Amino acid sequence: MRSFSNARGELTADELWLVEHPPVFTLGQAGKREHLLKPTSIPVVNSDRGGQITYHAPGQIVVYLLLDIRRRQLGIRDLVSLLEEAVIELLSQADIRGVRREHAPGVYIDEAKVAALGLRVRRGCCYHGLALNVEMDLTPFRCINPCGFEGLEVTQLRDHGVGWSLQTTKTKLVNILLRLLEVPKPRAKCRPHQGVSRAVSGRAGQA
Repeated sequence: MRSFSNARGELTADELWLVEHPPVFTLGQAGKREHLLKPTSIPVVNSDRGGQITYHAPGQIVVYLLLDIRRRQLGIRDLVSLLEEAVIELLSQADIRGVRREHAPGVYIDEAKVAALGLRVRRGCCYHGLALNVEMDLTPFRCINPCGFEGLEVTQLRDHGVGWSLQTTKTKLVNILLRLLEVPKPRAKCRPHQGVSRAVSGRAGQA
């Protein structure tokens, strides 16, 4: 992801990477270790994204957006709003009301967070993206202050009666993102670890 962003040029096509991570806590650039409330066997990995600490595991869809936001004339706040809107629209397809919170990026169902955001921008290009909880073990979130907020509850689609498979959820979310980004629908391709075409689905190691 970093290598792709560092090597890209003015004509490099933007890509979306969809992955599921093995269990891991990631700590953003300004992240504070104090938000890890107790030691666990789950590894903690420093990340160069924004934000504090979060948790990734199978059953959570992570979308990495490798975009030339300068070419797209998108500000970082515009991109955050776009990502939130994509998740809110996805939830609406399941008759669930998703909401934003001021000063706490992400998407919430009632008072619980269902999608977290974290981005990095370098030379007018962004990477990292969003994590959407679908059908995972949420227990490890109890070991942290999610996104640096003490007592913040987290939730997932399955707990609200959404029966979509992970693949169906990925397809729905990607289609919304591509439309909001005004990118032509890509051919269906799947290869882990690296981007192909404009959308990629697979499993990845820690990043």
